This record gives sequence, C-alpha cells and structure tokens, in this order.
Amino acid sequence: MSDVTPTLLRRRLGAIVKTMRVRTGLNLADASRLLGMSGPTLSKIENGRQRPELERFFAAYEVTDAARIAETMEIAKLADSARQRSIFAKYKDVIRPQFADFIELEEIATRTDAYAALVIPGLLQTADYAHAVIDGGSVWSTPRDVRNFVELRMRRQEILAIEPGGDVDRAPLLLRCVLDEACLRRAMGGVETLRRQLEHLLVMSNKPNIELQVLPFKAGAHTGMDGGYTVFHFDVGDPVVAVEPLTNSLYLDEDARVQRYTTAFDHLRAQALDPDASRHFIIGIAKETL
Repeated sequence: MSDVTPTLLRRRLGAIVKTMRVRTGLNLADASRLLGMSGPTLSKIENGRQRPELERFFAAYEVTDAARIAETMEIAKLADSARQRSIFAKYKDVIRPQFADFIELEEIATRTDAYAALVIPGLLQTADYAHAVIDGGSVWSTPRDVRNFVELRMRRQEILAIEPGGDVDRAPLLLRCVLDEACLRRAMGGVETLRRQLEHLLVMSNKPNIELQVLPFKAGAHTGMDGGYTVFHFDVGDPVVAVEPLTNSLYLDEDARVQRYTTAFDHLRAQALDPDASRHFIIGIAKETL
C-alpha cells in the first residue's frame, strides 16, 4: 500500500531500508532485480511512501545482526501505529502536516529536551496562556479553530501524567526544559494570565518526570541564541531535533547535526540556574505581577 504523504517515522524507516541497500554496495536497479520488484516500487519504499516487507529485505541484504533487526522492527511497529490514535482523528482540521510529525514524535519519545526562547512550551502552558499565544501569534480561520487548537494543546499534556500500569502501555514522558527569562516576563494574555502561568510552572516543576531550569538574562551569550528547539529521544533509534515546530518546521536526524543540538542543550543546562534556584527565580517574577 502506497502513502501519498508519508509520516516522518515512515520516512525514517525508508531511510533505514536504503542504508541497508547502500551497505551491500547495490544500486537501485540491482537491488530491484534482487528483490523482484520494480525500481519505482523500491524508490517509494526508500522514500517512506510504501510500507516494506522487512523480512524480505533482511534476507536479500543479508542482515543478520539480531539487535539491528529488532530495532528496525520496533521502528516499523511505531511507524505503522502512528496517527491511528483518536487525537489525530478528532483534531485533524487544526493539525497541519508538519505539526502532526511533531505530535507523533512527542507521543513516542521517552525523553524530550526543550529550549524555549520566546514562549513557554505547549506541554507546560495553561489553557488561558495557550489561548493568548495561539490567538495572537497565528492566523486562524475562525475562533473555533483557536479553541480546538487550545484543546489539542491541553490534550497533548496528558503525555506528562500517564499513570504506570494504566491503559497506556508506556511511562510518562520525561521532560527536561530550559526556559529563557524572556518566556517568564512576556505577559501573554495579560498580567493575571502570566501570574497563573508562572504558578502552574511551579507546580509542574515539582513532578518527578519534569526538570525545569531558567536561563536568566545575566547569563549573557549562550548556545541557544539562534532560537528554540526540541530534541526527542527514543527507546529505539537515534534522536530527532525539531526546530521551530509551529512556524516553519524543520526536522533533523543526521548524526552530526543532532549532536550539535544535544551538545548545545548540555551547555544550556550548565549555564542555567539549577532546578531549585529556578523555582525561586520564577517565584520572584510571579511576585512582580501582584
């Protein structure tokens, strides 16, 4: 079955299949003959537009490493289940294609490292703050679209509160977040909304799966000067970086480029206040709004 618009995960699976071919030294034509399929069909598989029969590729390319096979099968499982959840069906009218990739990564990640340069990340926003961000920062067709996107954002936050042993077979997402001081001072929705948002951050920062750090203005130059980004980490497969996911989404999964962001995030954490000092810093800004 061919997919007109492949998901990011299926593109990633296709890239793995292509890597297997390249490692054997086969070009597309030779591999097509070996597999008994047409060149266009193999091209679709390698581009993520058609699901591969992986056992057939393992045999043809003589892949025998058990760990590598298991990892590839797990990624294929994730790719096949992606976007079958009710969240995509219910909010399809407001989920743009590239943001759908972001949600997909968020749902399967085990850890997310986020640097927020301008606004507090969606997973940590209150509904009022989210409404102010969405309504003020984007062009929406109707107020209903705004409400639906706010509702979607609140729904996404469930990933942080999953109860072990519940209906969802996974642990809650581990979120490590560095917030630039600018995020804490921009009065989205007004002073009252900002204060409630800061109070919400304090509550969330006490959860065991959330690490929150503040990067104050006095820290000076830092490795996040180019803007915010998110690094998704998984049980299987390499990390993926999302840069500015709500505007002009860019997803990076090449080892060298991802390494730059993971290293940059480590530097940001080192420059930022520790979690306890960050809470005190947020308390201080909240008092200024009284």
